Amino acid sequence: MRILRLRYGLSLFLLALIASGAHAESLPEVPAPADTKACATDADWNEPAQPRRIYGNTWYVGTCGISAILITSPEGHMLIDGATEKAAPLIEKNIRTLGFDLKDIRYILNSHEHLDHAGGIAQLQRDSGATVVARGPAAAILERGKSDRSDPQYLSVDPFPPVASVRRIVDGETLALGSLSLTAHATPGHTQGSTSWTWKSCESDRCLGIVYADSLSAFSDKVYRYSDEARHPGVLAAFRKTLVTVAELPCDILITPHPDASNLWSRLGPQATAPLIDPAACRRYSATASRNLDARITKESAGSPP
Repeated sequence: MRILRLRYGLSLFLLALIASGAHAESLPEVPAPADTKACATDADWNEPAQPRRIYGNTWYVGTCGISAILITSPEGHMLIDGATEKAAPLIEKNIRTLGFDLKDIRYILNSHEHLDHAGGIAQLQRDSGATVVARGPAAAILERGKSDRSDPQYLSVDPFPPVASVRRIVDGETLALGSLSLTAHATPGHTQGSTSWTWKSCESDRCLGIVYADSLSAFSDKVYRYSDEARHPGVLAAFRKTLVTVAELPCDILITPHPDASNLWSRLGPQATAPLIDPAACRRYSATASRNLDARITKESAGSPP
């Protein structure tokens, strides 16, 4: 524990030096803010991104195309999502670049059970020794590494490396680690295991509510119909409930598994043009998804292909 606290304190000290420009040339492994590369909209899933602070103890360590979020504390860290299998080494590099140790990651949390967010979890679990946490429907698929017909995209998604011994968490349950406290919110729709996560991060005496809201897109393979109540009972009603849930989350800063879905690269980094903090962001995210779901149901009613 003493070693962990020393490492954590040292990493924050180094980052403070970098932020002020002091000694940046002597620490080439940690990029100075002026040298950070901006990510483009619609970036490739596996395109490397510079790690960066989002707010307080919350850091972006994913790729340009897929999010992975590190929340840090002196007692250990939590990582949300593992992007793709190919992206796992990039996430590990980003964590080390920030000065944190993979072995200090205690929990890896999942948003939903697709290869672009779960593909790298197996490697990250092995390399960190962390416990993987997901809701029951996602946990079962993470452990198999392969989806089933409960997934709207079942016929169009590829398998991913299976994850060992996933810890189950339920809707509304809080995962605590020292000063960290993250709450799971069941938000099924995109998949049955979809989960959004909320927590608070502080800078000085200002603490903000951060929401990692899972994907809300009504995507499917060519067979699935959300409105087919006989084959998929309760799915559409649950999806609509999810939209209400997301709209009501304590949301000062919105992050999503696909950065583009929350316009993250216009709000974060060297080319930001919009405010990072926006208490209305979750409501807008939900409203957009609601309109898209309505349009999807209209197409299904008309017999149009997905």
